[in-house]
Amino acid sequence: MKSCDNIFLVGMMGAGKTTVGRQLARRLRLRFVDSDHEIEARCGVKIPVIFEIEGEDGFRRRESQVLGELAEEPGLVIATGGGAVLRAENRACLATHGTVIYLAVPPQYLWERTRHDVNRPLLQVENPRKRIEELHAARDPLYREVADIVISGGRVSQGTVLKLIEKELKERCQAFAAST
Repeated sequence: MKSCDNIFLVGMMGAGKTTVGRQLARRLRLRFVDSDHEIEARCGVKIPVIFEIEGEDGFRRRESQVLGELAEEPGLVIATGGGAVLRAENRACLATHGTVIYLAVPPQYLWERTRHDVNRPLLQVENPRKRIEELHAARDPLYREVADIVISGGRVSQGTVLKLIEKELKERCQAFAAST
């Protein structure tokens, strides 16, 4: 049975990683960290500004550093950025330091959830809906590669998602099974 030293939530932007992560951490009595918010706090600026100044590659370097540091601290529920899985080093870090849950949400629902959000630099293009579809097609295999648990989402309630995650954790994780 795998240890649940940390629980990482992965998935596309708009999948609900932060919302679900906060609730899951509360239920498990663990600390919640959103890696994107952690990067912003450390830099003192919003992610779009980091993208503007350093480009995506500069942001991804910062993201790798933050994930590596968070992974060393046990007892966290961590919502990763949508592109965290792009780097092999990040996928290895996630797989080594905890249980990875992929919130798999179809592109049409991601579009509905993110279409008015101006803080998503990768969607500041002429056709953001198409961009979501392209990102999903490229990233879905990487999320699945690293995931221990895949939760299909879309029009599923947050409560249902949490129950599905808790059920899977009870079956897979020593620490969680012992605490419930």
